[in-house]
Amino acid sequence: MSKIEPSQRSRVKPFLAMDALSAAAAREKDGAHIVHLELGEPAAPPPRRVREAAIAALGGGRVSYTEALGRPSLREAIARHYGDAHGIDVPASRVVVTTGSSGGFVLAFLALFDAGARVLVANPGYPAYRNIMLALGIEAVEANTTAADRHVVTAAMIAAAHAEKPLDGALLASPANPTGVVTSPDELARICLTCERLGIPLVSDEIYHGLTYGKPASSALATSRRAVVVNSFSKYYCMTGWRVGWMVAPDELIRPIERLQQNLSISVPTLSQIAAEAAFGAGEELEAVKAGYAVNRAVLMEELPRLGLGAFHPMDGAFYAYVDIGGLAGDSVDFCRRMLMEAGVAATPGVDFDPLNGHRAVRFSYAGSQSDVVEATRRLKVWLNR
Repeated sequence: MSKIEPSQRSRVKPFLAMDALSAAAAREKDGAHIVHLELGEPAAPPPRRVREAAIAALGGGRVSYTEALGRPSLREAIARHYGDAHGIDVPASRVVVTTGSSGGFVLAFLALFDAGARVLVANPGYPAYRNIMLALGIEAVEANTTAADRHVVTAAMIAAAHAEKPLDGALLASPANPTGVVTSPDELARICLTCERLGIPLVSDEIYHGLTYGKPASSALATSRRAVVVNSFSKYYCMTGWRVGWMVAPDELIRPIERLQQNLSISVPTLSQIAAEAAFGAGEELEAVKAGYAVNRAVLMEELPRLGLGAFHPMDGAFYAYVDIGGLAGDSVDFCRRMLMEAGVAATPGVDFDPLNGHRAVRFSYAGSQSDVVEATRRLKVWLNR
């Protein structure tokens, strides 16, 4: 019997954060106590209102499909959110409920780009951008950022890349993963206007909105009605496993996105949609969770330099510290493996986010409890002889 060969499109790189989780789970199965700083996943449970809404809906009996674009009441709640949070008027007709932000990216890429398209992405950046694009036959054109530009992609960088070889689109995130860097409102506006002038679509990943430690992050929708915005209930709203997010797209993309959603997933899970709608009324509880991240952030900003890990990206938002380990090691994969095996601390190697320089970087997530972050720094102090 002949061997089945996987498709070329399936030969994407693994998501090393998930591999790190699997390795940590294996250590735990052997009896080790592991401190988890590898996943960008809130340790806090979903707000009480969210859980109660799902339980009530489940008690009602039948759980059916919803419209492909999402429950009308949830789409309306998301539209109101832009008015409340940003003072932006977004019609509910432009809102699409998605299977997490991941489903939003797949829909956005399929609706906007054909195979062979060239789309600019930041480097370092979230690895799934590149890997989804690769699976869809889209070329990810990496914009390599530096400390000199605060690791922010600028409008000038996009224009220069387009002049060198025409782009078909750009994808940017603010706050960014893994760096936590926030793009200023002025620069984001320049990016939106530059993309419109060049005639290339902009996809704005705003999944970490709500999680900033100074001024709030600006939305691309404040400047552009042409931008496609992707967001999610996973991070700020503590609903990772519910797999529910949203998009805001221009009017002319809504029907194509609806057709794609109808065929790819029919609809987002109904219980998740009902629960997500309740999340908008849980602001006090969610702000308390965010205050915990701020404490964890302060601990790391104080302790990392004492560990010989003082070179880290600006931690403006999200819940990550992206740290240069070049003074300690030159192989981030091996460094993380040894840190897990010898110190019992799980983190994600930088090569997950940056194929160019990620061998000298590690991402620590501080979305867990304060006790975990403190324990991790204690263990690292012993392990690194600091």
